[in-house]
Amino acid sequence: MNSNRAFIQPPHLSNEKSLKTLVENRTVYSLNHCELNLFETYESSTLVPLKFNDLVVTSMLRGKKVMHLFDDPSFVYLPGETVVIPSNVEMKIDFPEASKNNPTQCLALAIDQKKITDTLQFLNERYPKEGNDQFWQLNYQNYFFYNNAALATTITKLIKECMSTSITKDVLADLTLQELLIRIIQTQTVKAIEDGLFIDPKNPITDVVAFIRLNLKENFNMKHLSEKACMSTTSFYRFFKKELGMSPIEFVINEKMRCAKQLLQNPTIQINEVCHMSGFEDCNYFIRLFKKHEGITPKQYQLLCVN
Repeated sequence: MNSNRAFIQPPHLSNEKSLKTLVENRTVYSLNHCELNLFETYESSTLVPLKFNDLVVTSMLRGKKVMHLFDDPSFVYLPGETVVIPSNVEMKIDFPEASKNNPTQCLALAIDQKKITDTLQFLNERYPKEGNDQFWQLNYQNYFFYNNAALATTITKLIKECMSTSITKDVLADLTLQELLIRIIQTQTVKAIEDGLFIDPKNPITDVVAFIRLNLKENFNMKHLSEKACMSTTSFYRFFKKELGMSPIEFVINEKMRCAKQLLQNPTIQINEVCHMSGFEDCNYFIRLFKKHEGITPKQYQLLCVN
């Protein structure tokens, strides 16, 4: 089940003869402002400790881990997912299914703190957010999320830059690091909205999101949504895209898909009922769009939820 995860293109696994260990074998690519670590594990292990001196962006590429982080409950970590961990925080990792035929592969991108500070300062000066006390910043409470397409593409690009032998790789990697930080902040904002944690009354998006969720059967248009935000259509579109990394209409479709998936967890509900209740008028269009988003039909999704 796709669950809206976008997958990073994984690099090739290490040659067996080059492995130094079967648990978290590490390959390192060091650049001016970041360090890319690729970890591979080939046997089942539990509570393997790992800690970095810098903020680290980790993304699963292959296989399955169980993460123990902070004092929160442990969670399963799969491809298509990313975890952002502050500096000097120890994680402990289980590898319940790792084997030579089913290895795990995970990247850990350690980013220099000055690079993060400089990037956030640049964004806040050149592209300030609307309202007082609104800033570009990483949310360390919102550390685990699914990759969207833009985030997965950016991380894939950064892997290639870090592994490149080009003399310009540091320059290109620096530009991609800036993009990565923007994508992470946007993805964290979307997740906060999905989790019902984005309730800043000063942000125009708060009222718009609440309106969309209460009126999924409406035929939304840019003019209507921008009026709810008390902004011009052009300004609202720009603001929304900057905050969430997607257009307002893309967000509406995502919300309808999320509603549909919740409804499909009921094994007795009919697909045409799900279509109507989640705000789609044409059932054939709904089925095509659902398959495009999830990789399977609504009926297949419903059966997977039951099983």
